[in-house]
Amino acid sequence: MEEIWILIKYLFLGIFQGFTEPIPISSSGHLVILQDIIGMEFDGLQFEVLVNFGSLVAVLIVYRDDLLRLTKNGIGYIISKDERQKDEFDFIVYLIIGTIPAGLLGILLGDAIEGLSTTQTVGITLIITGIALWLIRNLQGRKGEGQLNWKDAMIVGLGQAVALIPGISRSGATIVAAMFLGMKRETALRFSFLLYIPVSLGTMLLSLEELVASADSAGIWAGYTIAFLGSVVASYFSLRWFMNIMEKGKLKYFAYYCFIVGGLVLLVVLL
Repeated sequence: MEEIWILIKYLFLGIFQGFTEPIPISSSGHLVILQDIIGMEFDGLQFEVLVNFGSLVAVLIVYRDDLLRLTKNGIGYIISKDERQKDEFDFIVYLIIGTIPAGLLGILLGDAIEGLSTTQTVGITLIITGIALWLIRNLQGRKGEGQLNWKDAMIVGLGQAVALIPGISRSGATIVAAMFLGMKRETALRFSFLLYIPVSLGTMLLSLEELVASADSAGIWAGYTIAFLGSVVASYFSLRWFMNIMEKGKLKYFAYYCFIVGGLVLLVVLL
């Protein structure tokens, strides 16, 4: 019976992480809240990396056509220099540029950022996320993929780097930055989640050895597998749902949510 409850715990955590990862409410911040306020225990950074990889798989599934198109045309441009394929090649370059800030910040300040994983910090940063979402709630933008430049990529990448702080949503920070730069909602959403791919993949590869070792030592491969699958399914439907919300321009509801949860967290901490 105990083993069943353990598996249920892993399934819940996988679904929870998967559902909150794509939407702009900070999955890492919510994990901190669950751990510190509700008292649910987690299995360390390796487990979070695993369920984030589940979200990555969902993103790859949703954006598979875009990835195939970018890969085909990007390679085609390198080979033939066909100007009709240049936009896709440039987009790939911009994704690489946008990945740099988060990669550098994670390497240089990883320990300091980990020290910010407190309930009070999350309460404050959730409210900051809510303010940012509120400011862009009515923006539509005009920039498409063919109108981006390296400065746009770097600024959105800086937004992703700031989102290493628990409570600052990664999707929220990148979409806010993109829309402030004048990107269309669809372009901002696509750039945000394609930018998620190299960062998540790199984190998974760097943590793979520790992940395997922790699962072997604890004998919890069944739990890890269930959590991973739960994360994939939840992330897929959450991302599809979020894409629909972005299309309708309803980001204000996520702002309300961040205000309410952030305020309640601070209230609990102060009391």
